[in-house]
Amino acid sequence: MIEVSHKTTAATMNTAVRVRLTQSHSLFQNELLPLVESDIGHTLTPKLMQLIRIWEFVEIERFIPSTIGAIGRPPRERQALARAFVAKAVLGLSETSALIERLSVDLTLRRLCGFDLRHPSPKESLFSRAFAEFAASDLASNVHEALIKSQLGAALIGHISRDSTAIPVRETPTTTAATTTPEPIPSDSTTAPAKKRGRPRKGEVRAAAEPAPTRIQRQAANPDLAAMLADLPTCCDVGTKRNSNGYKTSWIGYKLHLDVGDGMVPISAIVTSASVHDSQVAIPLATLSAQRVTNLYDLMDAGYCSPILREHSRQLGHVPLIDHNPRRGEKIEFEPHEAQRYKERSAVERVNGRLKDSFGVHRVNVRGHEKVLSHLMFAVLALTADQLLRWVT
Repeated sequence: MIEVSHKTTAATMNTAVRVRLTQSHSLFQNELLPLVESDIGHTLTPKLMQLIRIWEFVEIERFIPSTIGAIGRPPRERQALARAFVAKAVLGLSETSALIERLSVDLTLRRLCGFDLRHPSPKESLFSRAFAEFAASDLASNVHEALIKSQLGAALIGHISRDSTAIPVRETPTTTAATTTPEPIPSDSTTAPAKKRGRPRKGEVRAAAEPAPTRIQRQAANPDLAAMLADLPTCCDVGTKRNSNGYKTSWIGYKLHLDVGDGMVPISAIVTSASVHDSQVAIPLATLSAQRVTNLYDLMDAGYCSPILREHSRQLGHVPLIDHNPRRGEKIEFEPHEAQRYKERSAVERVNGRLKDSFGVHRVNVRGHEKVLSHLMFAVLALTADQLLRWVT
């Protein structure tokens, strides 16, 4: 996907990826689009053209389980509903009610989604049940993973930029006690001796208690992805960060952690509680990305400054470029060639902004980690397909 050079981004992507995407674009423009326009009887708008290209590219219908031969009443129009949720992200709609309203007045969109025009537009209850099923099966995440592996799995990516963004929701936050780090589990079945209370007697020497390992230390010691993801808090709580002006801001909700490759393509994503520090998600996010693509450099801001994270990046065969956090000491600056490469980290900032500005992430109206993750991943899936297709347009 990229040459080993400090010159940037999509222009240096792998030739095989460009050829494959160019062939797909040519087939769409010369064969599929004329057939669709002749069938519906009028020219499509640019937004509907973009939507059809994304539908054809991600092929979300292949991931809807078949109900042929199943017992009981078959679910209604699940493939059409899945396409409609992709359309919701592409059209930048944050509410399902807005999507239903659009479908009720736009017969072309309803027909392109695959709904039967002989029946009225589906009700909100049907969308709600279908969305709950898609969230429980992690549909959008599975489609996104398959898309990345099929398109970029054999490519060489130069830079992975890592960062998080705040996701405010309308949900009651949990108590602080529910989000604290659990006590470490002893390595054997014996019970640790109870700590003696009170001040030590004169001349008495007590052994210093070993501090409990931090979450990052536990992740480095046991790099099992499922265990690391299970250890991350996912409930709704209060997050705080310092903005660009130096003032602290807070929000109620979650955090979306992203790994973004060259060309502003999201490679992997994790959603956690808002209070989780960015550095605690770096190792599972890097492990997840390493299972999908091969990259050379890991770019992170000063919030990820940790010798454990640098060492983990090297163990994956990457070069860590992490902005140094002096912590009241002397700041270590990048070498000139490292500083030039570090500028690529702005890709993840632009992806966060585009998700919120154009793909309906600016407002999340669902509740619970499972549904919030599904809502965000439909947006990430749509943006990923759009960014890949931009390479040939």
